Amino acid sequence: MQLDLFDQSANAILGAKTYDEFRAALLKAGCTKCRLSQSRTHLVLDRGNPRAKVVLIGEGPGADEDAQGKAFVGRAGQLMDRLFRAVDLDTNRHCLILNVVKCRPPDNRPPAADEADTCMPFLKKQLDLVRPKVLVFLGATAVKYALGRKEIESMESVVGQMFTTPQYPGATCLIFYHPAFILRDPRKQPIFEQHVRALKDYLVREALLTA
Repeated sequence: MQLDLFDQSANAILGAKTYDEFRAALLKAGCTKCRLSQSRTHLVLDRGNPRAKVVLIGEGPGADEDAQGKAFVGRAGQLMDRLFRAVDLDTNRHCLILNVVKCRPPDNRPPAADEADTCMPFLKKQLDLVRPKVLVFLGATAVKYALGRKEIESMESVVGQMFTTPQYPGATCLIFYHPAFILRDPRKQPIFEQHVRALKDYLVREALLTA
């Protein structure tokens, strides 16, 4: 991995040996590599348990996340927490929640390709350090950038899929609707609930709920 994202701090950030080291180094250094840094309040690195077996990957911080410096704490995150709790999954205990970008895009727009590309080494480093057994991609932006599926016919055609990919060896991958989409279209909530139950069943079957 190239260590030239920004100034000499990149060595400490992308060369970190543990997740805690990575997190502390990035928060200390900050990042001004792309235009999203110009309007952020806080870098939003994550929420949850770095020792969990499940990583959820979303799009980017919103207003609440930018204010608090934590991922998925707004309405969409609260909805997701409730739906996970319904099957006895605690997102703060059983999951680590990340995003494609770590600064809030203006007006909650999707991150642009260059913004996602600039931030991607951070996400990849997080995944390298955590080594999740399950990766859940929340929404089209995560599928596009973190999974690399630039062209998909529709989210409806891919949600609920469970698969493996050489891109993330050792991990089982799933695609979910983004919970913000469920807020906009509550008719899709039963589908999201079905996918969460399938995730729980898989974790129980594979004995992955030890975090």
